[in-house]
Amino acid sequence: MGFWSKLKEKLSGDSSELIKEAEDDYVEVGSSPNSDSSSKIIVRPFVIEDFEHIKPILDSLREGHTIALVNIKPLKDRDLVELKRAINKLKKTCDAIEGDIAGFGDDWIAATPSFARIYRAKPKEEPKKRTSGAPITEFNSSDSKAMEEELE
Repeated sequence: MGFWSKLKEKLSGDSSELIKEAEDDYVEVGSSPNSDSSSKIIVRPFVIEDFEHIKPILDSLREGHTIALVNIKPLKDRDLVELKRAINKLKKTCDAIEGDIAGFGDDWIAATPSFARIYRAKPKEEPKKRTSGAPITEFNSSDSKAMEEELE
């Protein structure tokens, strides 16, 4: 029996049977209230007072749903060597998960998982000021001696 024959037979028969068969073959994908909360992005503040305090930050970044705003001031005031060690650990983790990390201000670091990037403003170049309309050229020492001789 061909496809069209089966379709014709199904359509001419009881429609509830067709719906029941379709329900058996397909699964409806819906959103449940519980799954929404796990897929939301969380912006979470952290404070590093010791090197050991970076573990929850690393765990949150590895999960992939948390953007970490880290206050480094307490560790910065206490021990710069430990601070450097903690920041290097955060950098390595961000590189491993293809995330991003950047400092802002003197006391804060932002770290993101792979789905986000941190905006970095490009420094504006100031236009070069020219004192006169004449082009600027460079001379070496032999050129300057020749010019001095011409002026004398």
